[in-house]
Amino acid sequence: MARIPLDPPRSLVYRLTEWYSRRKWGVVADPAAAMGHNPKVLLTNARFEMSLDKWHRLDPTLRHLAEMAASVAIGCSWCVDFGYWTAVSRGTDEAKIRDVPRWRDSDVYTDLERRVLEYTEAATATPPTVTDEMVEGLRRDLDDAALVELTMMIAVENQRSRFNSALGLHSQGFKDRCEIPAARVAPLRSTAS
Repeated sequence: MARIPLDPPRSLVYRLTEWYSRRKWGVVADPAAAMGHNPKVLLTNARFEMSLDKWHRLDPTLRHLAEMAASVAIGCSWCVDFGYWTAVSRGTDEAKIRDVPRWRDSDVYTDLERRVLEYTEAATATPPTVTDEMVEGLRRDLDDAALVELTMMIAVENQRSRFNSALGLHSQGFKDRCEIPAARVAPLRSTAS
């Protein structure tokens, strides 16, 4: 159960957020409802999240893996749920997202993806345990702009996950909305002449 009511005052900012959230995700996201108790926090966060969607120096799969790894490390069920749905709906391989909690034992990742997952865990640890070798390994495949974006996305996901976990926000069932595409079936051909 959430540690804060998810029925904030119906300020103009919150009503606009409700409309946007329902239109984009089909429901009001619980973090938005929690932030609705402080419209300035809600508005600042909304602007920030919209600006994140404009960052494109990092491969989207690497971004999704980093977000999921940080969420898993912190233990934010809301973020894991939403992150799974977001990543899969934006084209990231479902097996890669699903295997993040056991990435060391999974065979679905490239060497770069493994380095990103290791780096994410190290950057998420308290205190961070990032090493020079980790960064050097990433720089073999990522330019400086992509490395900065990766590092910031890890920090952003830490902020999201820690906020949601601290307020007791849990899964809203986003993962359950992932649709498995139906297999394409060739039309039957008539044998009649």
